[in-house]
Amino acid sequence: MKRVKEGKSVRTAAKEKEVRRQHEEPHDFLTDSSRLEGGGVSAQQKDNLGDRIRKARGMRGLTLSDLSSRTGISVEILERVESNEMIPPLGELVKLGKAVEMKMGYFISPGVEKPMTVVRSESRPTISRYGKRRSEQYGYFYESLAPEKANRFMEPFLITMVPTDVKELSTHDGQEFIFVLEGEMKAQVGDQVEILRAGDAVYYDSSCPHLVKCVGEKPTKILAVLYTGNK
Repeated sequence: MKRVKEGKSVRTAAKEKEVRRQHEEPHDFLTDSSRLEGGGVSAQQKDNLGDRIRKARGMRGLTLSDLSSRTGISVEILERVESNEMIPPLGELVKLGKAVEMKMGYFISPGVEKPMTVVRSESRPTISRYGKRRSEQYGYFYESLAPEKANRFMEPFLITMVPTDVKELSTHDGQEFIFVLEGEMKAQVGDQVEILRAGDAVYYDSSCPHLVKCVGEKPTKILAVLYTGNK
């Protein structure tokens, strides 16, 4: 009886350790085929986000230094992104797409040619969590709401924001629309600062320095639609 209990304890401890690992490490839940339901994933879809960025850079004949100078993202960060050690925030994905003349959506998911695609509520893919390093804790994770639509001009996301100390404003091409679903959110564009609550919406040019973050100690959930300007 004692051996059986010890065996169960070992298995339980191992399972708890694996769960903790999955929550601590950043994952590309959208493109990691082992985490997709239903199977049938094509070779193209099996590529991780970092793989797609590296291939796009190679197609343009760009070095990491070239990409760094075009985006303002350090070579060290780009190396970690391409090796799938970290997932960049949305603003940096927009810059990377512009630098290699690809739509941001290609990095998230190339998609397929269909007139209409549907993402069911129970199968929304989470793209980004938080990196282990403090500098990678952007204060949010996001779920793509249109990963299967190819050649999309808009990028809709369901974003959950958590309390963070991040104060740095972001700048990239395009425009953004945000509708607050739950909680409170601070929106800063230039010197203008607004507090938005559930039911409020904001639209702004993302070429202006901007920052959105949750207010208070509770998470905030928003619907965000990005237009990057890439055609």
